[in-house]
Amino acid sequence: MAQVSIVGCGAYEPEVCREALIRALEPVGGLEFVKPGMRVGIKANLVSFMKPESGATTHPVLLAELTKLLKERGAASVVIGDSPGGLYTAAYVKNVYRATGMHQTEAAGAELNMDFTQKEAEYPDARVAKRFTYTGWLDGCDAIVDFCKLKSHGMMAMSAAAKNLFGAIPGTMKPEYHYKYSNAADFARMIVDLDEYFKPALSIVDGVVGMDGNGPTMGDAKQMGLLAASRSPHALDLVCAELIGLKREDVPTLEAAYERGLIPASWKELDIAGDAEAFRVRDFNNIGTKNDVVFFGEMLLGEGNNPFKRAFGKIMQKALSSRPKVAPGECVGCGQCGQICPAKAITMKNKLPDIDRSKCIRCFCCQEFCPKGAMKVSRAPVARLLNR
Repeated sequence: MAQVSIVGCGAYEPEVCREALIRALEPVGGLEFVKPGMRVGIKANLVSFMKPESGATTHPVLLAELTKLLKERGAASVVIGDSPGGLYTAAYVKNVYRATGMHQTEAAGAELNMDFTQKEAEYPDARVAKRFTYTGWLDGCDAIVDFCKLKSHGMMAMSAAAKNLFGAIPGTMKPEYHYKYSNAADFARMIVDLDEYFKPALSIVDGVVGMDGNGPTMGDAKQMGLLAASRSPHALDLVCAELIGLKREDVPTLEAAYERGLIPASWKELDIAGDAEAFRVRDFNNIGTKNDVVFFGEMLLGEGNNPFKRAFGKIMQKALSSRPKVAPGECVGCGQCGQICPAKAITMKNKLPDIDRSKCIRCFCCQEFCPKGAMKVSRAPVARLLNR
C-alpha cells in the first residue's frame, strides 16, 4: 500500500470528482476502514464566509461525492463540520455553511454538524498541548476524514492536512491558542498534538483549485488540478509542500512531525502512487517560510545553554521574521484586525490599523481574517536578501 497517492482532477464536476476520488483512494487502502453502521465525520476546511470558487475552502462537490462513496461502503451516516474563525454557534456556522456551499452535500446524504458543544481533553503524550478544548461533535464520530485545502499560510507557510485539525479548536478560542503558543515551533507542535490525538483515518487534499499569495483566506485562487490522499496527514503534507516549492524545513508543522519520527527527512523516501513531478506548481506564490520565523533562531542555538547563542538567535529571529503590514489603499478601516488580535497589538489610528511591534506575536490572525485582504505578510529585508 502506498503512503501517498496523487491523481489529476481538472474540474469540480460530480463525475470527474467521483472518479478522481476513487483513483486517489485505492492505492492508500480505499475506504476499507469503514464498517457497516459507522458514523463518519468529515473535517472540512471551512475557514470563513468564502465562496467555493475562492479556493479557500474544501469544495462541496468533492465533499458530496466522498459522502456518496462512504455511504455506499456502508457508513450509516456522514457528518461534515468545522469550527471557522469566529463564534462557534449555530447562527454563525450556519452562515458559513451557506456561504461555502455546504448545503449541496445534504442532497448526497450528508449531515451538516449542528452539535456546538465543547469538550476538554487531557493528552499526557502531547509535546505541548497536554490539555485543550475541542469541538464536541468529533466525539460522536467512529472515524474522521481530514479533507483539507492546499493553501499558502502566513504563519505556517502552508495550510494542508496537519493544519486542518486546528479547526477542532472552537473558533473564539483560536486567538487564545495563538497567544499561548506564540512561538511558531510550539504552535506547530500543538497542531501535531491535535493530529495525533484525533488520528484521522484518512487525509485528502483538495488541490483542484488551491490558494497562493495572501493565503489562507484572501490569496489568489490557483488552478492545480490534483487530488492527493494518505493515511498520514504528515506524509501527505510532505508531498504537498514539495509540489508548491517548499521543503520540509520551510514548514513548521513538517519539522514538528519530523522531530517525532512521523515522516522521513525527504519526500523522496515516501512510497508515492502517481507522478508527483507532473503536478509540481512551479509558479506557486509562497508568502512565508520557516526561515522567516523562530525555527531559524532555534537552529542557531544548537544544544546546550550557551547565553551567546541564545542572544544571537533572538537577534537573528527578529531580523528574519516576517510580519503583518497593512496596505493603506486596500484597508477600509473596519477594525476587525484589532478585534481578533490575541496580543492586543493593533489599535486604529486615523482609520488605519497601527501595529505595536513590541506586542505583535506574528500569528498572522489579522492577515488571515482581514475581510478585504488589506493585511499582508511582509518579509523582512534581511530574509529577502538572503534568499537571493
